[in-house]
Amino acid sequence: MKFEFEIEDGDFAKAGTASSQVKHILKQLNVDTKIIKKTTVAIYEAEVNVVAHAVGGGTLTADINLERIVVEVVDQGPGIADIPQAMTEGFSTASPEVISMGFGAGMGLPNMRKNADKLEITSGVGEGTRVVITNYI
Repeated sequence: MKFEFEIEDGDFAKAGTASSQVKHILKQLNVDTKIIKKTTVAIYEAEVNVVAHAVGGGTLTADINLERIVVEVVDQGPGIADIPQAMTEGFSTASPEVISMGFGAGMGLPNMRKNADKLEITSGVGEGTRVVITNYI
């Protein structure tokens, strides 16, 4: 089963909509609650990164089968200049406005890594970012 969601840039009120909907789907499929939790945490972090950084928003596609959950998040934002540095806990490029709303603590990518069985990130400055989160059922 494949599901696609649009993520709007700058709309923090809607951040988490896709992760909530995926959580609901996984519950309906009787996926183990530990897998649901780690998957939704990883998806939420990806959503917030798109909302905070990607002018023009992005898309989230969830591909779910009996063996695995694969979530792909793609945006056309500014891209990540240094992925290893961005994976460092506490490193953030969030704007002061985003930080004042309680986001941008530099835990998004590290939390994705902690809650994914497999995490792939491809990005380039001016090229946007593609994140693929895989969790096995």
